[in-house]
Amino acid sequence: VAPTNNNPPYITYNTAISTPKIQPKHPSIMKISAAFAALLASSSQVAAFAPAKLAPSVRYSTSILSATAAQKDFFGITDSAPALSQDELKKMVGYKSVDDYVKSGMVVGLGTGSTAYYAVERLGQLLKDGTLKDIVAIPTSIRTKEQAEELGIPLVTLDTHSKLDVAIDGADEVDPDLNLVKGGGGALLREKMVEVCADKFIVIVDESKLCDGLGPGFPLPVEITPFCHEHTIRTIAALPSCAGCDAVLRMGSSSSNVNDGDEIAITDNGNYIVDLHFKEAIKDAPTMATELKNTVGVVDHGLFCGMTTAVIIAGSDGISVKE
Repeated sequence: VAPTNNNPPYITYNTAISTPKIQPKHPSIMKISAAFAALLASSSQVAAFAPAKLAPSVRYSTSILSATAAQKDFFGITDSAPALSQDELKKMVGYKSVDDYVKSGMVVGLGTGSTAYYAVERLGQLLKDGTLKDIVAIPTSIRTKEQAEELGIPLVTLDTHSKLDVAIDGADEVDPDLNLVKGGGGALLREKMVEVCADKFIVIVDESKLCDGLGPGFPLPVEITPFCHEHTIRTIAALPSCAGCDAVLRMGSSSSNVNDGDEIAITDNGNYIVDLHFKEAIKDAPTMATELKNTVGVVDHGLFCGMTTAVIIAGSDGISVKE
């Protein structure tokens, strides 16, 4: 924040988002890290920095990352600070998704996973402090339901609210056409049921989830019925669009595609999951989605094609939005 007249410069920050390391460089100038500058670069996060507390004559900017060398030197901004951790990146996009897309009176779909966790957390915060009111939400898994209940978020189901204003969730992969692979956490069926009913589907990821083509970077989950599951797995592997895939039945916890037990993983819906491992990028995701969905024994799959409204991406140089 630049000083004007007799007002010294200072920085107001929200410890719920991040606690930057601030060191004096001059009695009237503070030093901030590049990591905190990345947070300030998000316009939605700046709203959380209490601009109302700033003196009227003090101006603030969200373009710190694009500052000139001279400006960085003046304010003591360094580029040598440690990069943000993956959890910090997830928190940034989770909070921004709620700040930018959720308004009072909405019906909100709550995703599942380590990134969606922060969106649920932020919604609970804004309801508690009164920033948001008259919100009801639909969770996409038992663990998201439990988190929302702990935060006091009013919950409903699709049985009473079939139309949602917005749904927010993470993704395991995002291709250039904004098609997704989801379901690494095992909640793909409920996620798709809820998110397909939303007017806007906002996807929140860190930059590691972006890819040129779906498939090689993350196995594609397919939820199947327990009845004759080995037959269904063979049928899936023989589909033309799935040629060359390695179909692996998920074992242990359904919330991870890393086999961590001797028992078959069971979803919240009582089904099994087979993870399809591809060595090459999926050539035609919509065609594969159709073939999988038309296979008897398949409940649903983790390809989310043509559903995304916007993707909020956190990277080392700040937040970007792709629509």
